[in-house]
Amino acid sequence: MNAYSGRLALVGDRSPHVRSHARIPGLLKELEARDHLDLDVYWVPSDDVDAALEGFDGIWLLPGSPYRSEAGAVTAVRIAREQGIPFLGTCGGFQHAMLEFARNVCGATGVQHGESTPDADELLIVPLQCSLDGHEGGVQVRPGTRAAELLGSERSMERYHCSYGLDSGKLDLLREHGMIFSGYDDAGEPRIAELPGHPFYLASLFQPELAGDGGRPHPFIQAFAHAVAGRSDQIAETGRGAIPAAT
Repeated sequence: MNAYSGRLALVGDRSPHVRSHARIPGLLKELEARDHLDLDVYWVPSDDVDAALEGFDGIWLLPGSPYRSEAGAVTAVRIAREQGIPFLGTCGGFQHAMLEFARNVCGATGVQHGESTPDADELLIVPLQCSLDGHEGGVQVRPGTRAAELLGSERSMERYHCSYGLDSGKLDLLREHGMIFSGYDDAGEPRIAELPGHPFYLASLFQPELAGDGGRPHPFIQAFAHAVAGRSDQIAETGRGAIPAAT
């Protein structure tokens, strides 16, 4: 059977101390063996992000915040959103995806991340009431969403390594401009976000790369990898750069 390829950018400041960074290469090897997805993977530091990301078929904004460059992380999300490049954001990737959307789509240009600027006047990302660092928790998934379709269930147990999340008081602002919150914890706090009309845009505060023992990729990661390969195939048929931007 033929292998399906695609150029994947793993955006984050790679470190042996970040468990997800150590887990992801093995997951990609499993996808190659199971689904014949032979992705061409590049690690891109947050302070080395620029327009060159437009040449990739997928962008995964990884855990590991605070990033060396918050601006680079936000730029990576913007490129994926505006250019219709499949995007996955996990943990810090979720947080910075929400920052990008609030600033560049909602017009809330002054919102900040409480980890990097705790004294800012307007925080979008705030400390969680109870840290989820190293914890597992239930996620209620909204029926009819992409997350529900991929998980095949209305409830999932997921693993976290974070202490910051989205200020729930800002949810309406993000919703009014098109962001869908498709998963919540048992207290009603948002845990999954997605953008309808985008080829693939999914962000989770939990880390799907830490699910199980690493032998079977999480449905989010599997679907994302297929979206990356699918975009690569489409570009090969139409010519690179001919894929229309997302609306």
